Amino acid sequence: MKLKQVMGIDIGGSGIKGAIIDTKNGKLLTERYRIPTPSPANPEQVSDVIGQIVKRFEWKGAIGVGFPAVVQNGIAKTAANIDKSFIGTNIENLISSKTGCPVRVVNDADAAGLAEMKFGAGLKHKGVVILITVGTGIGTVIFTKGKLLPNTELGHIFFSTGLEAENYMSDSARHKFDLSWKEWALRFDEYLKYIEQLFWPDLFIIGGGVSKNENKFIQYLSVKTRIVPAQLQNYAGIIGAALAARKMITDLEGNVLKKVTF
Repeated sequence: MKLKQVMGIDIGGSGIKGAIIDTKNGKLLTERYRIPTPSPANPEQVSDVIGQIVKRFEWKGAIGVGFPAVVQNGIAKTAANIDKSFIGTNIENLISSKTGCPVRVVNDADAAGLAEMKFGAGLKHKGVVILITVGTGIGTVIFTKGKLLPNTELGHIFFSTGLEAENYMSDSARHKFDLSWKEWALRFDEYLKYIEQLFWPDLFIIGGGVSKNENKFIQYLSVKTRIVPAQLQNYAGIIGAALAARKMITDLEGNVLKKVTF
């Protein structure tokens, strides 16, 4: 197995994307291949699509998957923008049986965070870094000294309005409530200040669709923490998923070596 090369797959609400990644430099070795997310997006249908992507590249090595849910030990504990029947499913076993490849599955926001910390806006930053992806929902990732705290779900905290954060200040909420960029930014600033008071980060990285419009809202933010846009955009999830799979294989190989070393 070429450990340097890993397939990364990003499962989204509208599309499932895959590419072969050079995990040494974070570059795509192939074009990103996308298939629309099936409806219903249940385990059988989604794993079939992933099987099609793997077959498209004639891939036989490790696969990393970014999945829109809390994932613990390969098992989905929640389901966002995906069918609820995934809850309780061992996604790693499911995809591995479909493809015949070793598989590592991680939360999709965590995957994006891994990529940004390794190759993007968080490169060489050793303090407390929080990545916030703002799109249809809100994804959050926390790193301290370069180490990931997995499965943070800070997009689901509640405001005094009675709304969850992602229903109050996601990009979809901006459209739903017909907010100007300034009106939306004031809501986002409120959220950032709350997160700042909880974690006192050294850096906020803003990803997702809104990061492309930084110049339309950044001037309205008054939060004290330094803010930078994400750099890897739509490729972060694929790259980060591949990094997670590479680490899985490295850890497995390390454990084997320990067992045979006297």
